[in-house]
Amino acid sequence: MAVNSGDNVAINIEGLVSSIKEVSMSPKCCIFKTPIILSRINEKAYVPDAFSIGPFHHDHPNLRATEKFKIKYLEGLISRSPFPEQRLRNLINSVMDVEKEAREYYDGPIVYEPNDFVKILVIDGCFIIELLRKFTYDRPLQNDDPIFTMSCMQQFLLHDLILLENQVPWMVLELLFSMTMDPEQPWPLLELAKNYFNTIFSSSLPEDILSSPPHINFPDIEGIMHIPDLLRKWMISLIEEVEDNPQSDNWDSWQPILSATSLVEAGIKFERSTSKSILDIKFDKGKGVLKIPPLLIQETTETTLRNLISFEQCYPNCEHRFTSYAILIDSLINSAKDAEILGKKKILDNWLNPEDAAQFFNKLYLNTYVYKYYYGSLSSKLSWYCEQRWPKWRAGLVRNYFNTPWAILSTTAAAILLILSFLQTWYTIT
Repeated sequence: MAVNSGDNVAINIEGLVSSIKEVSMSPKCCIFKTPIILSRINEKAYVPDAFSIGPFHHDHPNLRATEKFKIKYLEGLISRSPFPEQRLRNLINSVMDVEKEAREYYDGPIVYEPNDFVKILVIDGCFIIELLRKFTYDRPLQNDDPIFTMSCMQQFLLHDLILLENQVPWMVLELLFSMTMDPEQPWPLLELAKNYFNTIFSSSLPEDILSSPPHINFPDIEGIMHIPDLLRKWMISLIEEVEDNPQSDNWDSWQPILSATSLVEAGIKFERSTSKSILDIKFDKGKGVLKIPPLLIQETTETTLRNLISFEQCYPNCEHRFTSYAILIDSLINSAKDAEILGKKKILDNWLNPEDAAQFFNKLYLNTYVYKYYYGSLSSKLSWYCEQRWPKWRAGLVRNYFNTPWAILSTTAAAILLILSFLQTWYTIT
C-alpha cells in the first residue's frame, strides 16, 4: 500500500508540474485572448468577421469561406518567383525554424502540431504581406481581385486585422517579407503597413500616398510585436513633444476633467490640433485653448480602440496610453451636446449621431485598470483654469450678450447710449 501511495504522490506531482508549465507565461507572450470582463461589453469588437489570422480562430465554421482568398494571395506572392514551388518550400522551412519561438508569442497552448501551425503562419502571413503590397503598388487594382473589388470585404478585413487575438507575430511577417521582396518595390514592411492603416484614426490622407509611392517620412518604430502593437507605438511616436509626466500609481492622484459643455462655460476654447497622433492632446493655459487632434469615428473605431486597450490591460508593464485617452475623452463627452461641440470644431469626424457618439465613449474603458494616467498634468491645468473667475465671467458675457450678430448690435447700442447719457450728465453738472 505504501508503494501505491508513493506512486500516487509521484503522479500528482508530475501533474501539478505539468499544470504549472501550461499556465506559465513566456516573456515573449503578447497575443492574448481578450478577457471576458472586457469582451462582455461588446463581444463583436474582439472576434473576426470574415478572416481568421493565426491559430486562435483558425478553421472556425463562419470563417472558412475566405480561406480561398488567402490561398489566392499566397499564390500571387510566390508566383512572381521563377520557381514558385521552391519559394514556397523555402518559406515553410524558414518558418519551421522559428516555430517554437512563434508559439511563445501566444497566450495559452496552441492545439496544432508543428506542421499545421507552420502552415497557418505561412498562409496567413503571406496573405497579409500580399495585401499590403497590393494596396500600395497595384493601382489600378485587378477586376478579379476578391478583396479590393468588394467594399464590404475591405471593411471586414480592416476590422479583422486589428484584433488582438487574430494575429501573426510581426517577426514571422518580417521573415516572410524578407524572402519575398521585389527589388522594384523597395518599401519595407513597416512602411507598407503604415500606408495601409494610415486612415484608421483620421480621414486625412496625404496626397503622395494616393499616387504611385514615393517614400513617406514616417518615424522609425522598433520592437514591434504584431499589428495592434504597431498601431499603438505609431501613435505614441507621433506625439510632438512629451508635455505631461504620468501621475503616480495612485488612482486618486488625478481628477476627471469637466465635460466639453462645462469647459466652454468656464471659458475654455476647443481647437482642432494639427498633430498626427490622436494621443497628442495639449492645453494652452495662457490662451485657455484645449487642442485635440481629430478622431474619425467609423465602423472600425470602436474595434481599434477596444483592442488597443485590451492589449494594454493584458501585456505586462505596458503603458496605459490608450486607456488614459479613453478616460479623458469619456470625461469630455457626457452628452450629445458635448459631442456636438467637438463635432463643430471638427475634432470628431463623426459618422455616428451625437447620442450614439456619447454612448460609445462612455462605455469604452469600462472594467479597465489604469496604472499610470498620462493626462494627469493636463487635467490639473484644466482644473486650475476652471477655478479662475475671469474666464467664467468672460465666457458668460460672450454667451449672454455676444452670441449672435443682433445681440452684439443691441449690446453695443446700449453701451453707446449709456456712454452718451453719462457724458450728458457730466456736462450738465460741470
